[in-house]
Amino acid sequence: MPLGLGRRKKATPLVENEEAEPVRAGLTVAGLEGGAGDVDSLQGLPPPPANLRPRLVFHTQLAHGSPTGRIEGFSNVRELYAKIGQAFGIPPTEVMFCTLNTHKVDMEKLLGGQIGLEDFIFAHVKGQRKEVDVFKGEDALGLTITDNGAGYAFIKRIREGSIIDRIQVINVGDMIESINGHVLIGCRHYEVAKMLKELPKGRDFCLKLVEPLKAFDMIGQRGAGRSASGVQMGTGRGTLRLRAKGPATVQELPSAFEEKAIEKVDDLLENYMGIRDSELAASMVELGRDKRNPDEFAEALDESLGDFAFPDEFVFDVWGAIGDAKVGRV
Repeated sequence: MPLGLGRRKKATPLVENEEAEPVRAGLTVAGLEGGAGDVDSLQGLPPPPANLRPRLVFHTQLAHGSPTGRIEGFSNVRELYAKIGQAFGIPPTEVMFCTLNTHKVDMEKLLGGQIGLEDFIFAHVKGQRKEVDVFKGEDALGLTITDNGAGYAFIKRIREGSIIDRIQVINVGDMIESINGHVLIGCRHYEVAKMLKELPKGRDFCLKLVEPLKAFDMIGQRGAGRSASGVQMGTGRGTLRLRAKGPATVQELPSAFEEKAIEKVDDLLENYMGIRDSELAASMVELGRDKRNPDEFAEALDESLGDFAFPDEFVFDVWGAIGDAKVGRV
């Protein structure tokens, strides 16, 4: 609807020193977009017919060790996990998240909105479960929460010196299964972040976590992980963009205009919403590419990314950033 005429106003920030990142249901191959690309609800339209899907083949392994498998014919994150499950004879629900070109739990290589056509996919599956009592002595726990686009929220970053950083058993990559007995399977990233933020200060709370199954050389890892162990990074310029609505499409990597606009929108996200996520920014830039005015852009945002309830002033600034990038203004 037109700006200023009933659009939802800015919600109270869900996190301050903590970050939340959007659920993704689609993918790009750069890119894969959605599962960690387009932001969609967990329930989408039926997948497109198989004859409309790109017949692109990707190589994959289980991150803790396995033979190499080949997967193809997927259009979103759920279908990707299903293909991985078929390749290795495991339930798709065992897949927690994927990294590109490294078997390490490296959040810088997390499969998100972009997958290069030559990228190698490593699937991290469920490992040990653990239960941890945490005393919330400060307002911020020091966690960045993201999700896999298929119903699992997990820890993407732990701020150094924070409450969680001092608890050695909690690690980057751990899936948050429940908080104080409230099961979080199927919850979106910001719901989990909001619940953590609203926990009362000065009291204990119970986290049930599931860590990714690790190979021997991954045991004891606390940080985001190091770069790939001898696996060549993909160099293909092609992009497979997976969408929850409609068939996947093969595209080129972002143009100079897109890269500049994405960077500016990413800065605005951090300033207004307390999150930084280039894939969400890329989705917003794509929505604004062919819009003629800010009202059309606002309507497109409400339709595709309405759960974020972007405030009007933020939408105006994003529209301006996209417009500046189009005409080459920095």
